[in-house]
Amino acid sequence: MDEFFKTLNGYASKEGTRSWILVLEDQLSDDMGPLSREDPHNLGVVFIESHWKLRRRPYHKQKIAFHLLNLRHFAIEQAKRGVAVRYQTTSQPLRETLKPLLQDLGSLRVMEPAELEVKQDLDPLLKKGLVTFIPHEGWLTSRRDFEEGAGTQPPWRMDTFYRFVRKHTGILMDGPRPMGGKYSFDTENRKPWKGRPRPTKELRFPTNPIKTEIVALVESQFADHPGTLHPEFLPGTKKDAIRQWHWAKTHCLPHFGPYEDAMAENEQTLFHTRMAALLNIHRLLPGQMIKDVVALKLPLASKEGFIRQVLGWREFVRHVHQATDGFRNHFPSADIPGNAGYNKWVQPTWKASRNASGLNGGATPSFLGAMNPLPSAFWGTASGLHCLDHVIGQVWEHGYSHHITRLMILANIATLLDVSPRELTDWFWVAYVDAFDWVVEPNVLAMGTFGTGPFMTTKPYISGAAYINRMSDFCTGCAFNPKTNCPITNLYWAFLNRHKKQLQSNPRLILPLRNLKKRGHTTIRKDHQIFTMVRHELEKPAILTPVHLLLTE
Repeated sequence: MDEFFKTLNGYASKEGTRSWILVLEDQLSDDMGPLSREDPHNLGVVFIESHWKLRRRPYHKQKIAFHLLNLRHFAIEQAKRGVAVRYQTTSQPLRETLKPLLQDLGSLRVMEPAELEVKQDLDPLLKKGLVTFIPHEGWLTSRRDFEEGAGTQPPWRMDTFYRFVRKHTGILMDGPRPMGGKYSFDTENRKPWKGRPRPTKELRFPTNPIKTEIVALVESQFADHPGTLHPEFLPGTKKDAIRQWHWAKTHCLPHFGPYEDAMAENEQTLFHTRMAALLNIHRLLPGQMIKDVVALKLPLASKEGFIRQVLGWREFVRHVHQATDGFRNHFPSADIPGNAGYNKWVQPTWKASRNASGLNGGATPSFLGAMNPLPSAFWGTASGLHCLDHVIGQVWEHGYSHHITRLMILANIATLLDVSPRELTDWFWVAYVDAFDWVVEPNVLAMGTFGTGPFMTTKPYISGAAYINRMSDFCTGCAFNPKTNCPITNLYWAFLNRHKKQLQSNPRLILPLRNLKKRGHTTIRKDHQIFTMVRHELEKPAILTPVHLLLTE
């Protein structure tokens, strides 16, 4: 902390009479809001570094370091511009820390938080007029756009919203029609990767005294948190963010489209840009990124694939989260934040900063009645399923895996095991650097687990071993054979059989349910036995082997 404050104070400006704003940890851009258009010498910025918030859940150490690094560097960047900076570290909730500052500085403007938990924390101050919300300019669409494009009530569908936004903005449009004759090239972006073209190695970022100080802080004050710290992979400055985006445009996007759904054991990133974490704190703005992609000489499928993620899905999930109060308007909520079994499997002494600020643990939908606890495999215990163990290892090493491994390995296997959607959501929230409530809750409660039913997705995203074998090379290092004895296939069929009553009216599952009937009673019974065995062994925990399958016969 000494090095940071020494640097910050070296650029300090006289406060005088200024207009003060509060900048939250996911609003780190001076290309939007008051910082983009008001005289910096007339502005003051309040930053709150709340260790209370960082301890509400057992967040990955890499995640904590990423947020602290960017928050501190952004504060220094604003001080360099002549903005007066008040940087407060605290072990209290946000609103408690703000009270004495408000008495000193007067009311604060703040861009409306995307994070629901932060919004709830600030709500009492908002009602008293002590803080004023102004529009958050880091988003590309408005609530009105969402309601016009997707409707005012669920069920909501991303493709309907995406088409509306494409037409409304003119992005990738040729007059009234989409470029290439269709809005989505998703069906063409499903090639497995066979070793060519070769991906470029991930960027590494130089260290500096502030980064060194943060690493020491995380290792000492957050020693009971999970994950490995890799400061060399942490971008912290605006220059770092621009460099990351240049790398992504040059080396990733040309091949992103066709291999968007591919997975590879020795290539954690493949052609994914690794921009989500920086985008979600608005180090770079989505509008500029989309303009850049439109201008690039890229295959249309790659352009559209990236733009669909940013203009379509990212905007869509944020609107759903905002419109439903994080699904709390439609489903019951947990009393306190969950830790996804961390205190059970890893750190028995874990004690979170709980709901001293009146915050709850989030919505708990479970359309299919899934209530099983998350297996210890998600905290790094070997399961014997190589695909699962490998991806989990990546996550705890780096706080990252790309979106297909999240959906079709991690969420898929958890869903097949009837794991509680809330518990899996809490796990993703703590494990991934890029996860905030507005993105992780729709992605996992809805898409990843079908916990919200047809609320905003059309079906459970599940598969057996055949899909994993087709789209990855994980199966080559596994004790199980995807064509003969991988239990993931049995888990898939057992899932369909258990939940066929809830799913039988789903038009997208007509064919799988028809094929389920063809398996016959004996095979269906064996599927269920293997499901029971796998769940039991993973809860011990034990490593699955082909011998376990023989014992079910």
